[in-house]
Amino acid sequence: MTLPTLPEGPVTLTDATIPACLLGQSGDLVRTDLSIADGQITAERQTEIPMGGAMVFPAFIDMHTHLDKGHIWGRAPNPDGTFMGALTNVADDRAANWNADDVHTRMEFSLRCAYAHGTRAIRTHLDSIPPQDMISWPVFAELREAWKGRIELQAASLVGCDSFENLSTYRATAQIVADRGGVLGMVTYPVSDLKSRLLEFFDMAGDHGLSADFHVDETMDATSETLRMIAETVLETGYDAPVVVGHCCSLSTQGEARALETLDLVAKAGLHAVSLPMCNLYLQDRHANRTPRGRGITLVHEMKARGIPISFASDNTRDPFYAYGDMDMIEVMRQATRIGHLDHNGTDWPHAFTTTPAASCGFDAPSLAPGAPADLVICNAREWTELFARPQSDRIVIRGGAPIDTSLPDYSELDHLMRP
Repeated sequence: MTLPTLPEGPVTLTDATIPACLLGQSGDLVRTDLSIADGQITAERQTEIPMGGAMVFPAFIDMHTHLDKGHIWGRAPNPDGTFMGALTNVADDRAANWNADDVHTRMEFSLRCAYAHGTRAIRTHLDSIPPQDMISWPVFAELREAWKGRIELQAASLVGCDSFENLSTYRATAQIVADRGGVLGMVTYPVSDLKSRLLEFFDMAGDHGLSADFHVDETMDATSETLRMIAETVLETGYDAPVVVGHCCSLSTQGEARALETLDLVAKAGLHAVSLPMCNLYLQDRHANRTPRGRGITLVHEMKARGIPISFASDNTRDPFYAYGDMDMIEVMRQATRIGHLDHNGTDWPHAFTTTPAASCGFDAPSLAPGAPADLVICNAREWTELFARPQSDRIVIRGGAPIDTSLPDYSELDHLMRP
């Protein structure tokens, strides 16, 4: 099967394959027609283009990324693939190299990749320990304006809970976040006074009218239960803005009863979860000369069963936390399906890459209904096994009703930022 060349102007894509859940229908995949005119999905038939069963998705939402870290592997590789190796090398590289030009060039490179692959909205975390907050947030604001109409951008601040001791410093960072319309973020891990720091964090977020986004329990240590404390704190304080929790790896190593009890609290607190299976598989349970036993993925099926909104996202790209990746949500979908056994476990998982992350972040929901923007990704596959068996490098990406150039930027464009 070869994907057709789409002409300019209104068309009806006949005999296309679409996940039923994205059409509000029951079942798995359906064959149907999809019409496009004036940059939108329309109910009126247009010039017919036979699709031969090619799969069609609305453009994707990537709700947890690190655009500011992306593509530093060439100058700051992880020496042993461990989490500590990633932390140390990123910190050293940030101190030495993350000026405005460096951050801008690498972030834009990632945005070009994401756009070519068919992503329409991204939330990125930005390392925000001063003075980096004064560098990266203005760069983000500039890129958000430059990419308006192509990729909608959000940003969340990223600091470790141990750095939350100096409240006056973090209040200044929170003001930067608020001024840029961002999201207040924190990395949580067991510290003796975490509860008091969470209370201060939510007070600060509430004072600035900000939603929250946490990196949570990114470890296989079963005793790390900061997710539980976040849920308890939200219930205790009545904090009612959206709260996203990412990673949550330690749930996978805890006793079943304890983990499920924590998830009941997460559901009650109304938290939104995002799993980052590629990065977690890369870092978690890594030990020299030992085969990993754990996958690192959180309990996505158990979350879904409790009505907890669960999404999947790219996370890091070619940096010490993850040596690979290309801001490609089809790759994320493929790997999440394999790592998390999403196949044979329900037919509505496509929501986790489109509508659910949009709702969790407040982006416009991807839709295939008449009147929605004609932002589509068309793949040379007629069913899931064909989709996931190949990289879909010949996909068609449509934005505003017209195919875009899906050529990817060449890595050599970043050579001037690298050093031996």
